[in-house]
Amino acid sequence: MSELSSQAALDVVTLGEAMAMFVACETGPLEEVTQFTRQVAGAELNVAIGLSRLGLKVGWASRVGDDVFGRFVLKQLEKERINASQVTVDDHYATGFQLKSKEIGGCDPRVEYFRKNSAASHLSVADFNPAYFCAARHLHLSGVAAALSDTSRELSKLAAKEMRKAGRSISFDPNLRPVLWGSQQTMREEINALAFAADWVLPGLGEGQLLTGKKTPEGIADFYLTQGVKAVIIKTGPDGAWYKNADGEQAQVAACKVDNVVDTVGAGDGFAVGLVSAMLEGLTLEQAVKRGNKIGSLAVQAIGDSEGLPTRAQLVDA
Repeated sequence: MSELSSQAALDVVTLGEAMAMFVACETGPLEEVTQFTRQVAGAELNVAIGLSRLGLKVGWASRVGDDVFGRFVLKQLEKERINASQVTVDDHYATGFQLKSKEIGGCDPRVEYFRKNSAASHLSVADFNPAYFCAARHLHLSGVAAALSDTSRELSKLAAKEMRKAGRSISFDPNLRPVLWGSQQTMREEINALAFAADWVLPGLGEGQLLTGKKTPEGIADFYLTQGVKAVIIKTGPDGAWYKNADGEQAQVAACKVDNVVDTVGAGDGFAVGLVSAMLEGLTLEQAVKRGNKIGSLAVQAIGDSEGLPTRAQLVDA
């Protein structure tokens, strides 16, 4: 496991599930594919990887199985220079994995998950180390971790509560996974509770409409702003992103043109990487949204959930 010399050196901490991901090397139904390449996947881990590549010091808390996939995840964390001192190796439950199809023409790939009862689904408040989390400047949360299990959701709530109490900033990406929830009503209530605890909320337009019942970006933003959120940034697909903050500043920021979309999965995580990194650097919200659009556009031009996320030098040159 990679460790930093000082927990206080962390810029960002996050938590969630990582899985081994097998990406098809050929198009067609997954059941007919004969060759795959192995990569790592997980919404929160994608964000951690992207932030680390930009030079931020990032910590990630989770549980992995004492198995080949768990060891693979840990090696990837070390490779990406992510602090893994709060990752528990669980000898009772396995690391999850997924299969992802190869598509052409910018179509969304099919993803089939094998994560039920995974090690990460057993995350709980027992995995919260206040000294580790609160030493970081910022907490990034996603609705995926909240959807894994009741205990994982309680961990997300506790992390948000304690980081807020410590005066740290919080970003939240709803990243809805309806199939993991018992009902849409429960999903809306629990996701919104986490969103209300955040400074910056990053829903997609469709997600925002489902979560708030509002049709317009401004209606969605006002739903959260009235609950104390400082800024709402809504991903509007090919149109880019629209934002509004608590001071009433609002604008649409155009998307970056992409001629060849290779893999759409991970675009939202790339957007979060750009937005969070820029905000932590003290850039304006508009500048942060522009960087989010830029990194999201780079993410969709590579096969894999995090393979297209740039280093600082690559971002400058892009």
